[in-house]
Amino acid sequence: MTRSPLVEDSRTVAAPLNWQDRLRRHGYTAARPATDVRERLVPRFPKPSVWDWLGPLLVAAMAGVIRFWHLGRPRAVIFDETFYAKDAWSLLRLGYEGTWPDRKIADPQLLADPQVISLSDTGTFVAHPPTGKWVIALGEWMFGLTPFGWRFMTAALGTLSVLMLCRVGRRLFRSTFLGCLAGALLAVDGLHVVMSRTALLDLVVMFFVLAAFGCLLIDRDHARARLAAALPVGADGRARPDEHAADRTGTGPRPWRLAAGVFLGLAASTKWNGLYVLVFFTALTVLWDVGSRRVAGSRRPYLAVLNNGLGWSLLSLVPVAVLTYLTTWTGWFLSDDGYGRHWADGRGGTWSWIPAPLRSLWHYEHAVYEFNVGLHTPHKYQSNPWSWLVQGRPVLFDYQSPKPGQDGCRTAVDCSQTVLALGTPLLWWSACGALAYLLFRWALRRDWRAGAILCGVGAGYLPWFLYQDRTIFSFYAVVFVPYLCLAVAMTVGAMLGPPGSDHRRRTLGAVAAGTLVLLIAWNFVYFFPLYTGQTIPYADWHSRMWLDTWI
Repeated sequence: MTRSPLVEDSRTVAAPLNWQDRLRRHGYTAARPATDVRERLVPRFPKPSVWDWLGPLLVAAMAGVIRFWHLGRPRAVIFDETFYAKDAWSLLRLGYEGTWPDRKIADPQLLADPQVISLSDTGTFVAHPPTGKWVIALGEWMFGLTPFGWRFMTAALGTLSVLMLCRVGRRLFRSTFLGCLAGALLAVDGLHVVMSRTALLDLVVMFFVLAAFGCLLIDRDHARARLAAALPVGADGRARPDEHAADRTGTGPRPWRLAAGVFLGLAASTKWNGLYVLVFFTALTVLWDVGSRRVAGSRRPYLAVLNNGLGWSLLSLVPVAVLTYLTTWTGWFLSDDGYGRHWADGRGGTWSWIPAPLRSLWHYEHAVYEFNVGLHTPHKYQSNPWSWLVQGRPVLFDYQSPKPGQDGCRTAVDCSQTVLALGTPLLWWSACGALAYLLFRWALRRDWRAGAILCGVGAGYLPWFLYQDRTIFSFYAVVFVPYLCLAVAMTVGAMLGPPGSDHRRRTLGAVAAGTLVLLIAWNFVYFFPLYTGQTIPYADWHSRMWLDTWI
């Protein structure tokens, strides 16, 4: 019997799809093979547009409004501002950290009218290098020793870091949209907002580390562009891998790497955790150089990097950072009364050939190290770094209970007024999933962008696991918040679909990504009163305590 054509057609339609066909049904298309090595070395930026700068500036303006709004509130010396605001003023007046009365005496005097400044010129022991306090001092120099004055510079750096992250994201992803998205996420992160509105050191470390990361990205593009320019071009106008060019081409001058060394030195001279970032970023740049040589055609890329500027590459980071670190102690070097300034004067011994001021600084820094690693004093809001990514134990910087009719309390019972160092929960919880996705992209797809972001997170996060017995706090995590935002932005880009995706895939991805971003924005607005010291009913405060560990 002759088989009906209709039966044949139905059997053909019902045939099982192979895995390539299944991927195409979801909007994925096969990647076209790269034919020009120059495109792999330095991918093109999108077509220049006014939004390349206008977009980041608008996002930064929004961030600035959030960070400077009622910056002087609460009018109090909150949490560790009692150390850094006063040390900053001391540096401004003496060049080194002088001695203040007990905080129970000095803090009310600073807020009194008329103000009383009880600063003695006797040098005192401090646990952190001077750069972050010099930054805070700049705001005090402009606006006085007031809450607004000592918070001004952290708010300014917090705003500038949002602008910087927009541009860093654009360079990393070759997408102005994803760069601005990363900056917008940073603008609405609660931890970043609180640290931008408080005179502590960790936001300053974050700024310098992010600046160094941006400089290294620019340096990477410039170095790879020089390598791409050295490749031979065929008759068809396309460059192909060439072992000779990959092995012999020099790196040339690298001013952006020098700038990165300066910024990393400034980070380490604000808090010592910047030293770990220097180690991570140095390793990252070496691996970037190795990768570029491999793409260009080198069969022995590590040897090629070793023969073509590895020494100068390292010299432009580590020694520059060390010199920058020492330079930040100039005020102490020039003083006579700084703590331990003349410890080495007249002392002999094996190291007597080293100038006495440097030996005195070494002795001082050794004492600082012993203090920091031995800090085990229990604190109500200390936390283990394992809990940081899920914001298990935020830090309460300030809490007041205004009575009815006082300070904006319009209820029949007491109100709440808090400054809580809590990251926007939905952003941080989304970042946990984004980091898992980036681990997949880096480990199994060799995506260098994922590796760079993970390096930024690791540099700011992993070293704290070495000090789990020390008294540490979750707000230290602000150093790697920008990279969490980059991770979420990269994941959103993946949700939107790869190039060539069909309309259905793009629509579903846009809906999912848009929903996530809107939920994060709503979450920030919901917690905003807790970040800025607003007076709210106690019941409203308690409803925002989603986890028992937040109280």
